Amino acid sequence: MGRIIIDHTKVTKEIGEAAVKICPFNAIEYNGILSINAGCRMCKICVRKGPAGVFSVEEDVVRAIDKSKWVGVAVFVEHNKHEIHPVVFELIGKAKELAKVINHPVQAVLFTDDAKNMTEELLSYGVDAVFVYEDVRLSHFNVEIYTNLMADFIHKIRPTVILYGGTSIGRSFAPRVAARFKTGLTADCTILGMKENTDLIQNRPAFGGNIMASIICPNNRPQMATVRYKIFKKPDQVKPTGKIVKMKTAGVDFTSGLSLLEISPKPKEMDISEADTLVACGRPFKTPEQLALAYELADLLGAQIACTRPLIEAGLIDPRKQIGLSGRTVAPKLLITLGVSGAVQFTAGMRGSELVFAICDDAKAAIFDVAHYGVVGDVFAILPALIKKIKAAKGLI
Repeated sequence: MGRIIIDHTKVTKEIGEAAVKICPFNAIEYNGILSINAGCRMCKICVRKGPAGVFSVEEDVVRAIDKSKWVGVAVFVEHNKHEIHPVVFELIGKAKELAKVINHPVQAVLFTDDAKNMTEELLSYGVDAVFVYEDVRLSHFNVEIYTNLMADFIHKIRPTVILYGGTSIGRSFAPRVAARFKTGLTADCTILGMKENTDLIQNRPAFGGNIMASIICPNNRPQMATVRYKIFKKPDQVKPTGKIVKMKTAGVDFTSGLSLLEISPKPKEMDISEADTLVACGRPFKTPEQLALAYELADLLGAQIACTRPLIEAGLIDPRKQIGLSGRTVAPKLLITLGVSGAVQFTAGMRGSELVFAICDDAKAAIFDVAHYGVVGDVFAILPALIKKIKAAKGLI
């Protein structure tokens, strides 16, 4: 990456005060001493347009690594003691695709106090090896202990890639591992690819979803990424051919400054990520009375209500019902969008939908680029007619 270096021997008061105006990110400061703050984006405008000889770039020394010593595409197995989180199986399916490109094994790494109910299921999805850390002290998630266990796995097995679910556990745990190994971690990837030299291609929305960033980590291993649930497809089960590898926990540090005080059961409700049918409401819905129409349609179809961000900000719908980059990722069999324009932030969270039916009054709306069927018009004029048609088809009127 490099850094900007200032030759202070060439800095006068006039030069310092003028230099502050050069940076578009306000990263240059002058308080008697010229300096660069954390706002620097390494655009190098100061080097190109600044006073001659004052600013220069010092590039980081890149230390080449032997990539051949890092073998395997690993998936962290998240679970609640009773069942494996479904995102794990989706990651295994993607790991198999990535591993095929470079002829590497697919690995699962499991931390638990009781492995017998999970290892066979993992093998049934085509994993080549399940590395199991089994210990009575692993009855519940502890971010510090899990970090130590993953560090032990990396030191001993040396996988080239580790994939984590983009869950609350994955997001709290993976960054600690990345920091410990001074390696890269790309969050909320939507596309993953593999180069023949084992560099992982990690694509994710950036700048508020306005562009797709393609990220690689060519000089560090392991490469790590988190992926949300429902981004990839769950693979079919196969005849198990892999092995179970018991890992020793004797040398792992189990000390922690965290203490488990209480476990509160989570209220059971259908997550929109699991729904087969969704009715998603957009910006035109501004009152509970208008939303009542959408709820009526959802009830007729046995669907769940979902929404875009403006309805969350207006306090009209539970935040857990939001689809998009800052909400949930969904992949229903049927998604009906009502007044949704189709901004990238929204469509990034629903591209796995099997059938999309859109109603929007803007014929040029981006939602029609991803919809299979669309109607252009006022949603509040079309929705009552649609409800009436469905009721007639069901014999309710």
